[in-house]
Amino acid sequence: MSFALDSFNFGIVYKYRDVFLNGVLTTLETASVCLVLSVFFGIFVALMRMSKSAFLWRPAAAYIQFIRATPLLMQIYLVYYGLPALFAFGKNINELQTGLIALTIHTTPYMAEIIRAGIESIPRGQFEGAMSVGMSPFQRMLHVVLPQALANVTPPLIGQAAILIKDTSLLSIIAVTELMSAGLYMFSDSVVATESYLTTAACYLFIYVLLLLLSHLVRRKCGANWQTR
Repeated sequence: MSFALDSFNFGIVYKYRDVFLNGVLTTLETASVCLVLSVFFGIFVALMRMSKSAFLWRPAAAYIQFIRATPLLMQIYLVYYGLPALFAFGKNINELQTGLIALTIHTTPYMAEIIRAGIESIPRGQFEGAMSVGMSPFQRMLHVVLPQALANVTPPLIGQAAILIKDTSLLSIIAVTELMSAGLYMFSDSVVATESYLTTAACYLFIYVLLLLLSHLVRRKCGANWQTR
């Protein structure tokens, strides 16, 4: 252990501290925006998936299965090359915006399935009680069902957020300057592989530990019976 620390060049890591700081911030910002968007759209996809109308649940189911069956890397390439080819506005979208769109498209189905499980966990009596006081279906969902459902699935949502953090590393292939790009830049500039990639891994681990602590706080706050594996 002492030999490993002695051979590790902390000086060169310090030299690239600003690069890694910018990478961490970009990763957190990208993941945060994607998390909010995927939860927002995930609610609608979950409701479509639960609908009795085939015009709603079939497209939602197809979308979920397509995302599950295809790798994220391919989805990023489809968005990166497909948007400019198919839509005029796609030519005005930069790499970061492309990455946000691709990650949101990828993460939304997973959030939808988590939210759907949360909605289905609500006791039937909650629906009946809301109906008895004259609430419309929209009011029942907005004021009674969704708040409880989201509270029930907050720990799994945080777990999915941890996966989202790691997924942002693939955006380096389209020149988004996130955390993985910082490690790649350090390696290409200094040709020091060990320090470059261990520092990158340490940054991801630091972010994961923060999410883990947040998950435990939420679990304690909500009293959810959920255990991190």
